[in-house]
Amino acid sequence: MATKAGFRAQVKAKLAAMTTAERACQSALITEKLIKHPKFVRSTRISIYLSMPEEPSTWEILGSALRVGKACFVPRYASNRTHMDMLRGCLFAPLQVSSMEDVLGLPRTKWNIQQPAMVETDREDAMQTGGLDLVLVPGLAFDSQGNRLGRGKGYYDTFLHRCRIPFPDALHTSSPECSGPYTIGLAFLEMLYPGVPVHEHDVIINEIISP
Repeated sequence: MATKAGFRAQVKAKLAAMTTAERACQSALITEKLIKHPKFVRSTRISIYLSMPEEPSTWEILGSALRVGKACFVPRYASNRTHMDMLRGCLFAPLQVSSMEDVLGLPRTKWNIQQPAMVETDREDAMQTGGLDLVLVPGLAFDSQGNRLGRGKGYYDTFLHRCRIPFPDALHTSSPECSGPYTIGLAFLEMLYPGVPVHEHDVIINEIISP
């Protein structure tokens, strides 16, 4: 199997060849499946990444979650280390990142990802206020065993280790009975492979949803 770097290059080339219409069509099918999923329906505290153009869109998922009153947390990546927090609105006005207006107004990082500004210290941190029921996990490639190839920064693996640290057996299994938040990867068909290169510290995802 190719190295992670080589595999990423292959996947990125395949994704770059997709048309805008293909991405939109597959994203709509993924969204439809996800919002009907029992784990999504039952969740009250959910982490939703803000998708980039080459990823399955999460914007309709976020809108749906907000409309039914779910507490929605979005990632904030630290640029100088592999640390990531899941944040929502101000602690004193928690309905704020319970609004699309707040999300759409978030600044962009050097990677062109929208996220709460580092200077904002009054947003609610999911890990300090009750944890999460469900985490939607981005990736470049996935396989049927729940292995995931990310972009190489390690943010989600590090974060999921934090979520599951009291339950070490949950780190390397996709069993839904494991403790910690349920994890779902969203994948275009072009992101699905028989196997992807992984390392020992990589966290297995519970489930992959594709068109």
